[in-house]
Amino acid sequence: MEIETSARLHVSLIDLNGNEGRIDGGIGITLNQPSINLECVENNDYTKVIFDKSIRNINDFSEYKQKITEACTNMNNHLNIDKTYTFTLKNAYPIHHGLGLGTQLLLSTAKLIAELNNKNMDITQLANVIQRGGTSGIGVRSFESGGFIVDGGHRLLEKEKFLPSSASKVSPPPVLARYDFPESWNIILAIPSVNKSVSGQNEINIFERYTPVRIQDVERICYLTLMKLMPAVLEEDILSFGDAVNKIQELGFKKIERDLQNDKINQTIEYMKNQDIPAVGMSSFGPTCFGITDENVKSIKNDLEDFLGEDSTVIVTNGKNHGSIIK
Repeated sequence: MEIETSARLHVSLIDLNGNEGRIDGGIGITLNQPSINLECVENNDYTKVIFDKSIRNINDFSEYKQKITEACTNMNNHLNIDKTYTFTLKNAYPIHHGLGLGTQLLLSTAKLIAELNNKNMDITQLANVIQRGGTSGIGVRSFESGGFIVDGGHRLLEKEKFLPSSASKVSPPPVLARYDFPESWNIILAIPSVNKSVSGQNEINIFERYTPVRIQDVERICYLTLMKLMPAVLEEDILSFGDAVNKIQELGFKKIERDLQNDKINQTIEYMKNQDIPAVGMSSFGPTCFGITDENVKSIKNDLEDFLGEDSTVIVTNGKNHGSIIK
């Protein structure tokens, strides 16, 4: 049995202030590419993870193996079974690049085991077993249904601290809106070659140090999201969508994420702005930058590759309006 799922853009968290009794909230877009293909078959030996030799741009698979085996162990414990499997990762993309690889890989493993054992588990149950969705629900919901997603965060009664999803154990938040993302809009992913990535304890420390953010920023993000960003997706108004994204990227916790980055990140974003791409920004904690436009991007892709230089990556993709697929 094989599953296919893909990356997501995380445009911004909404509320890392909590003044009105809720925190977190997320805005995101499911992508067609890059993607993950994971195969799983039951064996009578021991659980093993195989990596296809065709996978490129990944030098160290140790964390991929750790996540697959972690999700496998959690699912076996949850189902009260003691089975072993052979996993083959046929396609993948870099971890800790702001594209949500960790959540997609954990959910893919959990979903395969549920299906192989004829267990009908919904996305919230799977997310609780693998302990994801405890801050933003974008990765969990993109796995489920794809599209453009806005989630409503968590009550302070259930989550008392500002923490990243990897360190938060609460259930995924409710979805406030899920729309099909316009198929005619092109999404450019520009991934500079920078050494610094934010994850683990470093990410936890940043959440603890820089929160709560100003309530004025939260209010502004909410207004832009409700009255500009969401209608622009429904009306396929790329200019209004871009203006909202660009303004949100300069507010709240997203501004902090951007300020903490290598200079190359913001240089890349400014370069795309200068190419008249309507919506530009950084996904999650980076280093992936994105541009969204309704125009042809072939020349822009070539220019970006020249600007970023060797060992960087530029991908042209689109939004994806469905969730993971079992093959």
